[in-house]
Amino acid sequence: MVVAHCAGMVDLVALPVWVGALVERFGFRPQEAGAMATLFLLGAVVASAFVAPLLNRLNQRLVATAGFGVATVSFYLTSTQTAFVALCGLHILAGLAVGTGLSMVHGTMGRSENPHRLFALAGMAVGLMGILLLGAIPQLMILQGGPALFRVFALVMAVATVPCALLFLNPSATAPEQHAPFGRAVWFTIFGISVMTFNQAMVFSFVEVIGKARGFEAGSVLAVLVARGIVNCLLPSPWAAILQKRVPAPLVVQLGPAVQAVVAVVVTTAGAFSVWAPAAAVFVAIQISTHTFAFGLLARLDPSGRAVAATPAMLMIGAALGPLIGGLLGEHFGFGALGLAAVLVAFVSITFFTKAKTVAEVALA
Repeated sequence: MVVAHCAGMVDLVALPVWVGALVERFGFRPQEAGAMATLFLLGAVVASAFVAPLLNRLNQRLVATAGFGVATVSFYLTSTQTAFVALCGLHILAGLAVGTGLSMVHGTMGRSENPHRLFALAGMAVGLMGILLLGAIPQLMILQGGPALFRVFALVMAVATVPCALLFLNPSATAPEQHAPFGRAVWFTIFGISVMTFNQAMVFSFVEVIGKARGFEAGSVLAVLVARGIVNCLLPSPWAAILQKRVPAPLVVQLGPAVQAVVAVVVTTAGAFSVWAPAAAVFVAIQISTHTFAFGLLARLDPSGRAVAATPAMLMIGAALGPLIGGLLGEHFGFGALGLAAVLVAFVSITFFTKAKTVAEVALA
C-alpha cells in the first residue's frame, strides 16, 4: 500500500521539476509544459472519479497492478518522444492509469484496521521519496538529458507494479447496504478537502517565483524548498499519527484551512526572508497533516472505502486548477492577491468542514 501510494503521488513531489524539464530540456513554452502536466492530473481525476464508486465491484489487486503497469509503459514511451501531441497523449494515458491504480490503493487503505495511521505512514514515505527524487532527478538529467525524468517515473511505477501483483490483498466483500449513496457528511468532507487542496496548489506553485520576486537569493530559495521536503517527511504525518486519538478529527479539519490561510498570507506578503522562509517551508505540511485526519474521518464515515478511493480526484483536481488560477491572479493583481484569495478559499473550505462536522456528530454518535 505504502509503495503504491508513493508512486501514485509522484506529482506531489516532482511537479516543479517535471514542468521545468519540459521547458528547459524539451524546449516547450511554459504554457505548453503546464498543459501537459494538467492533462496528466486531469486524466487521474477522471479515472479516480470513475472507478472509485466501483471499488468493491472490482478486483482491486488486478486493477491496481494493471494501472501501475500501464503507467510504467506510458512513462517509458514518453521518454522516447519529443513531439507535443504525442507527449500530450501519453500524459493523458499515464494520468488515467495512475488515477485508476491509486484509487484501488486508497480504497483498500480505507478498509484497513487503522486507515488514519496507514495514511500517515504513507505520507512519511512520500516525504522521503521527495527528498530522494529531487536530489537524483536533476543530476540524472544533467547526465542523460530530459528523457531521464520520464525513465525515472517509469521506474517508480514499475517498483509499485511488482508489490501490487505479488502482495496486494483484496479486502473482504462488503455488505449490500454499504453500496448506498454517500451521506451529506461524506460529500461535505470531500468538498472541503478538494477546496483546501486547490488553495495549497494555488499558492505553493508560485513559492519559488514569489521568493525571487522579493529579492531573496536563488540559493536561499532553493534551500527553503529542500527544507520543505525534510519538513514534509518528518513533521506532519508523524504528528497526525501521534495525535490521532488525542484530537478529534472533525476539529482538526476545521482548523487546518484557517492555519493554511494565515501561512499563505505570510508567504505571499512577507518581505523579510527570516519571516518568509519558515512559512514557505511548512506550508505544504499543513495540507498533509489535515488531509491525514480527513482521510481517517472519511474511512469512518464510509466503511465501504469508496469515498477514500476518490482521494486522487480530490487532490489532483486542486493540483490541476490551482496553478492556473494562481497564475492569473499573480499576473494581473500581484502575488499579494494570492494571499487574499487564499483567505476567501479557506473560508469556503471551513464552511464545508463545519457542515460535515455537524452531520458527522450525529452519524458517528
